Amino acid sequence: MMRWLLLGALLGLLLLYPPLLAVVITVAAALLSKPLVVAFAAGLAARPYLPRIRSWAR
Repeated sequence: MMRWLLLGALLGLLLLYPPLLAVVITVAAALLSKPLVVAFAAGLAARPYLPRIRSWAR
């Protein structure tokens, strides 16, 4: 529930201040253009779904 409230507040701010939308898009494009940042974010997102490595299997 809290996630939806935060998303609504963010969208409301972006609608009230259109230049802020341009800043957010610029920052997102700059971050997505860096492969290291994209790979790190993908690793963080996939971490809960990866199997655990057992100590005896190393």
